[in-house]
Amino acid sequence: MHPQSIDLGLGRIARVLERLRWTQPRVPVITIAGTNGKGSVAAYCTSILGAAGLKVGTFTSPHLRDYRERVRVQDCWAGADTLAWAFDRIESACMGAEEDKISLTFFEYNALAAMLIFEAARLDAWVLEIGMGGRLDAVNIVDPTVAVVVSIGLDHQEFLGSTLEDIAREKAGIFRRGVPAVLGSRDMPDVLERIASSLGAPLKRLGREYDFTEHAGSWRYRGARWDLSDLPPPALRGEAQYRNAAAALAALEELQPAIEPSRESIGRGLTSVRLVARFQVIETAGPTFILDVAHNPAAAAVLAENLRSMPAAGRTLAVCGILGDKDAAGVAAALAGCIDEWWLASTAGARGTSGAQLAARIADAPGTARIHALEDIAAACDAAVATAGRGDRIVIFGSFHTVGPAMDWLEARGALPRESPREYTLRP
Repeated sequence: MHPQSIDLGLGRIARVLERLRWTQPRVPVITIAGTNGKGSVAAYCTSILGAAGLKVGTFTSPHLRDYRERVRVQDCWAGADTLAWAFDRIESACMGAEEDKISLTFFEYNALAAMLIFEAARLDAWVLEIGMGGRLDAVNIVDPTVAVVVSIGLDHQEFLGSTLEDIAREKAGIFRRGVPAVLGSRDMPDVLERIASSLGAPLKRLGREYDFTEHAGSWRYRGARWDLSDLPPPALRGEAQYRNAAAALAALEELQPAIEPSRESIGRGLTSVRLVARFQVIETAGPTFILDVAHNPAAAAVLAENLRSMPAAGRTLAVCGILGDKDAAGVAAALAGCIDEWWLASTAGARGTSGAQLAARIADAPGTARIHALEDIAAACDAAVATAGRGDRIVIFGSFHTVGPAMDWLEARGALPRESPREYTLRP
C-alpha cells in the first residue's frame, strides 16, 4: 500500500494512532535496539517475566516462516483473527478524504498491530524489538520504561549512515529523558554515552554499572539492584549469550518496584528460554546441523567463535544465502578457517541475490576456494548432505530468507520436529 518498502519516520504512524485515540502503555515497556543480539535479549526478558507469572507481549522481526511469529502474547502467536481485527482498525484509521489518506509500510502495519493487540490484551509488560535503527523506527513511537542498545555494527548503512558513530546515533534515538539506558556490549561508540548524558538518562554500561562473571557450570550477575550468584547457564548456546542475558537482567532490574521477578523465576527463565536459529544445534543420525541467522560481519564473527568452541570430528560445511545489500565478503572473512566447503543459495525478493552473484562477492575472501552456487536453499542443503561424511556438520546461516526455508527442508526430512504453536485469540 506504500510506494516504498522501507520509509523510516514516525509521522504516519503518529497520525494513525491519533485517529485511533491510542495512548502510551501504562505498564512497563522494554525497548531493545542494536545491530545484533536484539532477539536474544528480548527472548530472555520475555522468558523471565513469563516465569514470574506475568502476562507479556513481545514484538520481534523479521519472521522465519510464519508472520504470526512477530506478535506474541504469553508466548502464543497472535492468531489470524486477532491480527485481522488489528489490521481492520488500522486500515479504517488510514482511510479518509482522498487528500487525507495515510499509506503505511509493511513494517508500520506490523508495529501498529502489535500495539493495538497488546493494549487490548491488558498485559503486565511489553517487550519491543526495534526493526531498524531506532530514532525513526515505528516501534520508537512507544515510550520505554528502560531502553537497551545491545550492540553496534555496520549494517543497513544506506538508511542509518556509513560509520559506527552514525549508526549508534540512530540507535540512541530510543533513549528518553530520565529513562535508564542499558548498553549491552563493552566496546560501544562514545556517542551513545553523550546522548544519554544530554538527556539525563541513567547509564548502565556493561563492565561498569553492571557486569557478569562465569564460573564452572554457573555465572554471576551484579547490577545496580541485584547481585545474583550461581545462576544457571542460559539455554541459548554460545559465549555471547551470557552478555545478552546480562543485558536483559540489567533492563529487568530497572522495572522495580512495579515488577520484581524472584530469583527462582530468573533461573527458570534463563533455562527455559527458546529462540530458533541462534546457534541452534540439531543432532541427526547423519550430519549435525547448525542454524544461525548471522547475516553481517559482526554476527558472523560470533558464529565463528561458537564454531571454534565446539569443534567437529569431521568437516564443517556451509549452506549460506545473504541478501544483496549485506557485506557478504565481510561475512565470509569473519568465518575464515571455520568453513571447509561452501554451498551458496539464491535468496528471493527485491533485496535478494543469486547463488552465483553471492559466490562472486565472496570468492576472494580467505578460505573460500571450494564454492558451489545453487538456485535455492533446498538444492544447496541436498548437495551439502550428499557430500557430508561421518562426523561432518552443516552450518546453515545467513538471511532469515535462508534459514526459514532450510527449516522447512529439515522438517520435511524429519530432522526438525513440526511446530504446532499455540495461538492467542483476543476477545476485546
